[in-house]
Amino acid sequence: MTAKERTLRTCNKGHKYYKSSDCPTCPICEQELKPESGFLSLLGAPARRALENNGITTVQQLSNHSEADILKFHGMGPGSLPKLRTALETYRLTFRA
Repeated sequence: MTAKERTLRTCNKGHKYYKSSDCPTCPICEQELKPESGFLSLLGAPARRALENNGITTVQQLSNHSEADILKFHGMGPGSLPKLRTALETYRLTFRA
């Protein structure tokens, strides 16, 4: 198996970055979008986008979903669930059963 070659890309905002995958996401833009606080700031970009793309931006909205629902979102992996459980517990909330 050979390593895929990294290519120089430029995003719509003019940021230059190298990528070896087909993913069009600019890592510089992604870092600018990362919240500084709140439960979304604890997550990696794919998991954060998965929640945001499904209209979940607060722990109250998160509590309206089951763990199984959340895991169905593209970009969400099981490694994010402990962070989400902790965020819910902070507000004495849980995932929907």
